[in-house]
Amino acid sequence: MSKLGKTNAEFNLIEEGDKILVGLSGGKDSLTMVHALREQQRRAPFKFEFIAVTVSYGMGENFDKLIAHCKEYDIAHAVHDTQIYDLAGEKIRKNSSFCSFFSRMRRGSLYSVAEKYGCNKVALGHHMDDAAESFFMNFIYNGQMRSLAPKYRAENGLIVIRPLIQMRERQLAACAVDNSMPTVGDEACPSMRFDVKMPHARARTKEMLKNMEKEFPSLFTSLNAAFKNISEDSFFEKEKFNI
Repeated sequence: MSKLGKTNAEFNLIEEGDKILVGLSGGKDSLTMVHALREQQRRAPFKFEFIAVTVSYGMGENFDKLIAHCKEYDIAHAVHDTQIYDLAGEKIRKNSSFCSFFSRMRRGSLYSVAEKYGCNKVALGHHMDDAAESFFMNFIYNGQMRSLAPKYRAENGLIVIRPLIQMRERQLAACAVDNSMPTVGDEACPSMRFDVKMPHARARTKEMLKNMEKEFPSLFTSLNAAFKNISEDSFFEKEKFNI
């Protein structure tokens, strides 16, 4: 909660009067986030609202335990039904990548539901490990210096925030385990039902960072600092040299 509060203060993620849609997949990250925001409501010197929304891909997922858990802890929650799974069957070719497709479709669904509930912000459960992996994947595979922003404005005007962006994945996993949260596992992942390539790039990047951290224990601390200390004038952007 201390880290969450500092991140919120640093980037002004949650503010007075906000109504936030929280993407709740049921995994360790999003479940920890909704409980953290529930506690933040109690502690914060200002008022804000949030509703947790779970996107159903339309493949017969069972969210009964997640629904009951949210009800038990007085967390406003809704399941948004879609036909993304059927659509994927038409759009995704055999042995093709699937992660980006489902990510885009899920994000679009959350944006639509946010407008339906009158929300001005959407909260996603990405953490520091996600940011580091995205940076190195963009760097190695796409030739871009790009990561995950703590806060940005989407094309439709909604503000997207990542309250957990400075926390480690292992912290969130420990929180879920220590508090016996009813996490949703791979059974809700569409990849288990498609003949598609697994996301090898992310798995390899995760393993690379794991090995790097063994040799340089302060790696993620340095990365967090580096993401805030970018020397733009030191890169090869030709427009900057028209002096």
